[in-house]
Amino acid sequence: MYAIVKSGGRQYKVAVGEQLEVNRLSVEDGSQIEINEVLLISGDGTSLIGSPFVEGAKVLATVVGQKRGKKVIVFKYKPKKRYRHRRGHRQELTVLTIDEIISQGKTLATSKTAQAEPQESEPAPVASAPAEETAAPAPEKKTRRRRAPKATEAESSSEE
Repeated sequence: MYAIVKSGGRQYKVAVGEQLEVNRLSVEDGSQIEINEVLLISGDGTSLIGSPFVEGAKVLATVVGQKRGKKVIVFKYKPKKRYRHRRGHRQELTVLTIDEIISQGKTLATSKTAQAEPQESEPAPVASAPAEETAAPAPEKKTRRRRAPKATEAESSSEE
């Protein structure tokens, strides 16, 4: 199940549990936000397409933090005019984790952590006696081949 949402003038394809980087939003870390501009919801063989937005649909997301994007170099240049301008830019971003996709008051998809209930697990039995350990033979050492020294002129003339 996925949805296409609009944030900051851009469209993003999101699914539950994914992390998403959008243009900076003025919200605090750890807070939950609603994205009401949902353009499409698809899953289970059906699709809801909005015109322009799907009515009653929203996506719930948790703010993980704020960060800055990768540096982009803007370089302007005009040949033969001695005009060169080099500028850099780093976009301010907000990192979101998608929690739920809701359509017309029905939760279509929730995060796995919200769905899973804490289960009591039984501790694994501890082995009472270690199994017999067999010593594996040591691997053979590889030796380096050495070349024979080259014959000098004196040795080659004495052989004749």
